[in-house]
Formats: sequence, structure tokens, C-alpha cells
Amino acid sequence: MPNETATEYVLAEGERPTLKTIARLAGLAVPTVSRALSDAPDIGQKTKEKVQEIARQIGYRRDRAAVRLRTGKTHVIALVIGASRDAMNHTSHLISSIALELRGTPYHVIVMPYFEDESPMKPIRYIVETGAADGIVLNRILPQDPRIAYLEQVGFPFVMHGRTTDCHKYPHFDFDNVTYGTLAIEILAEKGRRNILMVAPPRDQTYSQNMIEGATATASRLNVAFEVLDGADSDSEGGLVRSAVRRRLAERPEIDALIGASPTATMAATLGAEDHGRILGRDLDIVAKEATRMLNAFRPEITVVHEDFFEAGRFMARALVQRIEHPDLPPMQHVERPDRSVRSTDYPDWMPVAAEHDPFD
Repeated sequence: MPNETATEYVLAEGERPTLKTIARLAGLAVPTVSRALSDAPDIGQKTKEKVQEIARQIGYRRDRAAVRLRTGKTHVIALVIGASRDAMNHTSHLISSIALELRGTPYHVIVMPYFEDESPMKPIRYIVETGAADGIVLNRILPQDPRIAYLEQVGFPFVMHGRTTDCHKYPHFDFDNVTYGTLAIEILAEKGRRNILMVAPPRDQTYSQNMIEGATATASRLNVAFEVLDGADSDSEGGLVRSAVRRRLAERPEIDALIGASPTATMAATLGAEDHGRILGRDLDIVAKEATRMLNAFRPEITVVHEDFFEAGRFMARALVQRIEHPDLPPMQHVERPDRSVRSTDYPDWMPVAAEHDPFD
């Protein structure tokens, strides 16, 4: 942020942009400059702004290797994700929201992928053993997740996008998938649908079990038939989902509604239903969840429940930095409750303009 006097700072001829250079231009001691660039709480906001503006003008970049030698910190947060997920999923949104929240802080995010033929433990052990990051963001959480047990054992900071069975001990952000399953059945029952098929996430994952739990209990309460698709899940390749839905509709033509767990799987399931001659809004209704406006652009008849991936990334960045810098504080935790009154046409634009304030205020 430019300072109030709009002072122009310039280097002397042949001078390199270093901490000493900034200290000379700011009239401050080198340790003060270093702490200002690290966003130390004992340095005043005006001093921080002045130092940061000088650094920006002269092109100063911190030597991360030197910082690591001096402090033991990398100021890196690693987002560990599966590498083979469909490009249209929400991963890119999560990355962007975490990066936006870290903007203006010493931290930055890197992506650490793993492949389907590799153990999910591989990148976790690599990060811990090499010190490649100060903390880890995890998704695709299992009820009893071995990654969490390992990270707790070695005392390495992490935050979960999802929950384990003992999640009260750990920082996390989650979407309430029990409530989503409940809402989806209620919405479809109100439309008069009596035989409902869900394309669920992989059943070993916590959010899949939660979604199925909510849908099963609500279907029983409302006396409607409910089943989970066999032969494909929301992580499956689109052609597999499409053919599995088409096949199930042929086997059970009384199915008159679908529940989707991801945009791509929902679109594939829609095509499978249309392959079978079903017309949305007349023969069949669909409820799905997403963070963007993609589904209603694809088929306006789909009822969409909003999931806020921007807030998820933003919250997890804050929670993980707190865990790294203040491990004795209670873990930050939040569960997003889906609202059936929100439809995709009501969403704000997903990527907001970055606010001009410290994201950790």
C-alpha cells in the first residue's frame, strides 16, 4: 500500500536491494526492518507499511533460504491433493482462496500432488522429513485418517478440509454434508419425487458417509425410496458415471430423481439420464452442490445448493497460520451449514476483489 506522502524511494548507483538498503531509506535499524517485513506484532502498522512500500519500490525479495536458516521456518503452506482429479473440480478455487488470504503475509502456498497409484502418505512424509513446508492443508478426509495420526505423532501443523471422527482436537473447515443429504431429499420430495438415486463420493471418505447418512434418514422419514449408485462415484471418470446412471435407470425406470455430489459427476449423470430419454423438470429432477455457477449454465433445471470454497480456503489459511505460530491456542474450527434458500443465481462472483487490509486482522 503506498504511504501517505507518496515518497519515491530509489537506490544509490550500484546499490543492491537488501535489508540494509531498506533500513537506510527508512531511517530504521536492520532488525526493525526485518521484523516489519515479518509482520511482527510489536511493530506499528505505519512502520510496516513504510517498510513494505520501500521494499516494493526497490524490488526487494526476501532470501527464503536465509530466513529458514535463521528462524527454522519456510513460510510455506502445502496443499496436498490428488493429481488425477478432474480439472473442473473445486481444487483450483481452493488454491486461489488460500493464496488470496495469504497475500500480504510472509506465507505462500504450494501444491503437493500425489497420484492414484501412490499412497496418500507419500507427500505427507516427504513434507515432514524434508521440512518443505511449515504446515499442511489436507482434504479427502477419512474417518480414521492415517495421515492425521502420523502428523499428530510427529507434531506437525495441519488443517483439515473435512472431519475425522475425533475432529474436535484439530483445526478444520467442513461443509455439513449430513444437512446437504437431508435438504436434497426434502427438496426432491417436495417436488413429488419418490425414487431417488445418489451419485455419492467414494464411500470410504467422511463426507460421503455423512451425505448418505442424512439422505437415508430423511428418505425413511418422508417414506421415499433412496439408493446410492453402484459402479461409479463422484470421483469416477465422466463416461463411467454416465453409463452407470443410464444402466441403473434402465434397470429401475421408476427412479425419478438424482442427487449429485460434484459438478462434473452431476453433469455426467444428467447426460446418462438424457441418454435414457428422461427430460429434466418433467420426468426427473436433480439436486446438486457446487461452489460456482457452472451447473445452472449447463442445465437451468438443476436445483443447486451452494458450497463456499472461497470461505473454506480463507478460513483454513487463517487456521493453519494460527496453528503454526500459536500452537497453544484452541484450534480454529468451522462447519458451513447449507442453506436451501440459496440458489446459484444468488451467488456473488466467486473471486472477490482483494481487500486492502491485513488478512490476519
